[in-house]
Amino acid sequence: MAETKVILTKTVSNLGHSGDVVDVKSGYARNYLFPQGLAFAWTKGAEAQIVAMKRARLAKAVATREDAVAAKAAIEGTTVEIAAKVSESGKLFGGISNEAIAVALSDKAAVNPKAIEVETIKTTGDFPAKVALHPEITASFFVKVVAE
Repeated sequence: MAETKVILTKTVSNLGHSGDVVDVKSGYARNYLFPQGLAFAWTKGAEAQIVAMKRARLAKAVATREDAVAAKAAIEGTTVEIAAKVSESGKLFGGISNEAIAVALSDKAAVNPKAIEVETIKTTGDFPAKVALHPEITASFFVKVVAE
């Protein structure tokens, strides 16, 4: 089980951010990270690329941090209402996806559906949710599911 050093080109959850050098299993690198364009093999000559990626990430983080603070102010403590088809027993036909929540939040702020944390919603009611707007900033809100 050989490990390979790779340089991440994009943020990969539970692994690292763009520009990080990480050790991963060779198969994971070869079968997932490389084909998806999420990483490339580490070499001594790639050190300059790492510095450039980290510098770009830092500059982007400073700009987006201000946007994230503004988005948090708009989202924090609010309730998003989503109408869905419901059976007679009060259960939903299907569920409420993170994409649907992101669309409902879009009038307040644009958010990434993958950054929304909420329990599985299969019934009507109020559900607490969080959205990661920035690595250091999260906003809490409620999702209210009502019958159509």
